[in-house]
Amino acid sequence: MENSLLEVKGLHKGFGALKATDGVDLEVLEGETHAIIGPNGAGKTTSSASLPATCGRTRAGSASAARTSPLCRPRSAARRGLARSFQITSVYPEFSALENVALAVQAQAGHSFRFWKPARGDASLTEPARHILDEVGLSEKQNMAAGNLAHGEQRQLEVAMVLATRPRLLLLDEPMAGMGHEESQRMIALLAALKRRQTIVLVEHDMDAVFRLADRISVLVYGRIIATGSPEQIRMNEEVRKAYLGEDA
Repeated sequence: MENSLLEVKGLHKGFGALKATDGVDLEVLEGETHAIIGPNGAGKTTSSASLPATCGRTRAGSASAARTSPLCRPRSAARRGLARSFQITSVYPEFSALENVALAVQAQAGHSFRFWKPARGDASLTEPARHILDEVGLSEKQNMAAGNLAHGEQRQLEVAMVLATRPRLLLLDEPMAGMGHEESQRMIALLAALKRRQTIVLVEHDMDAVFRLADRISVLVYGRIIATGSPEQIRMNEEVRKAYLGEDA
């Protein structure tokens, strides 16, 4: 994990007088799972490059090849191999799980006039989609309308759609949001399997998930990163314990 895959330097983002991020520096190493934690409003989503910076720049890719550019632009991010999920589940509810992923496969392949044909009839789209659905544990639900899936299954489907774009870096914004215990455990198991071959930025409030999955953790408080380190270093950091995790962490 020597190469830096994502760098954020001096990130400032304000909403009027409110500072969402206040000079955030963040580095994500290739192959690691890097968690960003902090209380609500700490600036986690902004720091994970989902919003344009008021000032400050982001860079994705190797130091020799990448241009410095805001990653908030979807096309710019996609070209650099970044893909993300959001706090609010975003799937096509009337389409089947298979069709949702097939559309993502087609989007990754680029524009094609094949969009006039139903995605379900194109084996070049459906076969990769079936493989990905099997990977995330949804093969038995492939023909079910996405809107009829349980909440946790919809989140799994969203991860499948992200994987269909063949990203180098996954930005996952609270993938456990709204889940019960069993659903959360399934998602943790899925992400644990993915971390063997994906670089992941994980924004999450579920501390069980964070400490089980993360190689490194950055802690945001009032728009500033107060600590970055291994899970054990973060557990033992007195400033973190007082500011976020609590005295009994």
